[in-house]
Amino acid sequence: MAIKSITLPDIGNYDNTPVIEVLISPGDRVEKEDSLITLESDKATMEIPSPYAGEIKKVLVKVDDALKQGDLIAEIEAEEDSGEDAATPSSQNESAKEEPAEGTPDEKPVETEKSAPAAEKPAEPAQTPAPVNRQSAGAAFHASPSVRVFARKLGVDLANVTGTGPKGRIRQEDVEGAIKTVMEGVAKGGAASGAGIPPLPEIDFSQFGEIEEKPLSRIKKLSGKHLSTAWLNIPHVTQFDETDITELEDFRKSLKPRAEKAGIKMTPLVFVLKALAHVLREFPHMNASLAPDGENLIVKKYINLGVAVDTPNGLLVPVVRDVDQKGIFELSEELMAISERARNGKLTGADLSGGTFSVSSLGGIGGTQFTPIVNGPEVGILGVSKASMQPVWNGSEFVPRLMLPLALSYDHRVIDGAEGARFMTTLSRTLTDLRELML
Repeated sequence: MAIKSITLPDIGNYDNTPVIEVLISPGDRVEKEDSLITLESDKATMEIPSPYAGEIKKVLVKVDDALKQGDLIAEIEAEEDSGEDAATPSSQNESAKEEPAEGTPDEKPVETEKSAPAAEKPAEPAQTPAPVNRQSAGAAFHASPSVRVFARKLGVDLANVTGTGPKGRIRQEDVEGAIKTVMEGVAKGGAASGAGIPPLPEIDFSQFGEIEEKPLSRIKKLSGKHLSTAWLNIPHVTQFDETDITELEDFRKSLKPRAEKAGIKMTPLVFVLKALAHVLREFPHMNASLAPDGENLIVKKYINLGVAVDTPNGLLVPVVRDVDQKGIFELSEELMAISERARNGKLTGADLSGGTFSVSSLGGIGGTQFTPIVNGPEVGILGVSKASMQPVWNGSEFVPRLMLPLALSYDHRVIDGAEGARFMTTLSRTLTDLRELML
């Protein structure tokens, strides 16, 4: 047995991520990979697993702490065979003993940080006349659970509030200020922002029959906020098309024996991703984001595609990186792995960030068409429905062809109808004849 320190591993490009749950207490026994704490970013919740099996001796974090990579989470009396080499217990003990000494001087900066907002309060009236200080769609916001509850009760979307606390943390006063600003604008005859939209009427449904109230999963709560922000801030246009994938499907089936031998499941979605990456190179504005000032376009030179994955807790959009630089087999293997992590709740912050364009496929479920919501701050998303065999006129007769329904939603501030139509036509041509990928 050896006392070992558990630190926060690399969770992607996330600093000061708040703790929303502590799942352990001193004296608890945990197995390797058991969850210790839950973190909440602006895109998802992440459970941090234990790298060792053993008994928890100290818990060094609490709810609402903001953690970064390397921060201490707990100390554990680890079993010899549960983690890394047993040759380092002494160094682990020494580092564990030294932590309190390191923690003591850190308390003063924390006090200074807490006192800073008080010292700056005289300057706050200068900021009051400003608008609600909208953050860009999908930007992170930090707030304690009590502030989140307070905002939820008042119907305030925290994505539309800028925090004035340490490191941008949203305080109760910030929420109250946002409400005041909106109400003043409405009183003066101005248009209400998203926070001022009249809520739906509350109805007691139990008067009509038996009901059951179930809480939404955290994933649905977070994605719901993001989708609402995207829908309110992005002027959507959706274009529909059908593309002939008869030859593509024949080619995919011809590769199945090789794929099965390699343990890979090759789906039509992989070919859609590869074709998309090719077409996005030709239409770089579709692989961009509108700058916060609304006057510039940030064009990305990399192509990372977000792929919507249906999980027991709700929809997640992990990102497949550098799709244009990978082959069909490599993409199939990566898509299988990231989808499995999504369903098992093992995605990291890095898995969920950095996307440039998104794809939502319902082909495995059914349906003919749907209108996907743009995953801001991206400017486009492709919806893929179920392919079906249809009679197609070839100039002399009707022939059976496998037709794939596609729906492209885009930000009309960036993409106009003509460019959207050209994008869809080029994508359709590429999926119909994969030789386009070699041009």
